[in-house]
Amino acid sequence: PPQLEFRIPKPPTVLSAGGGRVLVYELHLTNFGASPVTVRRLEVMADGETHPLVALQDSALARTLARPGVAPAPPLMTRAIVGGGLRAVAYLWVPVSDAAPARIRHRAIVTRTAGGDTVVTDTLDRAVTSVSAAVAVVGPPLRGGPWLAANGPDPMAGHRRALIAAADIPTIAQRFAIDYVKVDTAFKTHSGDPAKNDNYYAEGLDALAVADGIVVVTKDGIPENVPGENSRAVPITLETVGGNHVILDIGGGRYAFYAHLRPGSLKVKVGDRVRRGQVVGLVGNSGNSTEPHLHFHISDSPSPLGSEGIPYQHDRFDLLGRCAPTFSGCTVGAARQRAREMPLGFELVQFPR
Repeated sequence: PPQLEFRIPKPPTVLSAGGGRVLVYELHLTNFGASPVTVRRLEVMADGETHPLVALQDSALARTLARPGVAPAPPLMTRAIVGGGLRAVAYLWVPVSDAAPARIRHRAIVTRTAGGDTVVTDTLDRAVTSVSAAVAVVGPPLRGGPWLAANGPDPMAGHRRALIAAADIPTIAQRFAIDYVKVDTAFKTHSGDPAKNDNYYAEGLDALAVADGIVVVTKDGIPENVPGENSRAVPITLETVGGNHVILDIGGGRYAFYAHLRPGSLKVKVGDRVRRGQVVGLVGNSGNSTEPHLHFHISDSPSPLGSEGIPYQHDRFDLLGRCAPTFSGCTVGAARQRAREMPLGFELVQFPR
């Protein structure tokens, strides 16, 4: 058989969002053979079942795949060709019913050349993994709104695919991260001179503890950027990427990360015990940030990037509408209350005041 390793670095936890439930995780496919292997079809199914929860092939499969370390990036329809010693990563987004399976398995149909022009097709059933339903229910990280959940959970979001080897092994701490930017009724994030942080609606607003916890990491003293795509006040490294930030241990192996805070605005120090709703700092524009906003995520260790992002649920928020990733094409309607869900990418939400 082809020497194709299947590996799931972080077994999925059920994500409740958008009125449904989904499994968000990655399948690493590494070719330990010398000859290329082409993935033709990838299926995910509940363990013990034969009908797939999702089946990917052709362009749908290609859009799911990324090829780490391959430069330049392969064209879309050749991403499924995995050469000897190379890897493909499938970024999976699998809808499930309310009765999510306790375990899932994976089937790949692959082809390879075996001597001359002979093409061999193999069906590989591998990679059984558990599915967890144990998700934290937390409060809001901010007050009021409207807040745009920019770069939030979405199959193609930049956060979703931020695979970084920050602590020796590749992880995706930002798997469920959201960049919250505050907008007005015209869906603008600022008024007046766009080069001034104080003209942005998010600047200086309270960032709130989403749960009772203990402060385990703080960083302060990084100056704010001038708003703009390429304007950074300090060189961006693993130490400065989050800007001024706070990390809370909220129990159960979960750590809440608040990034890009305003310098000098932290209201807590390491070792402090905080209560849900307590102000931990003020929203700013420090670190790897283009304008004032709050980057928020929860992960399984206190390392901002060397951890695995995990989903969570807000006990409630109002869904107001949705914008296109370009901040244009926003549509709003009557507020719809959501309970025990998290916002999806580019949804417009309002938190309790």
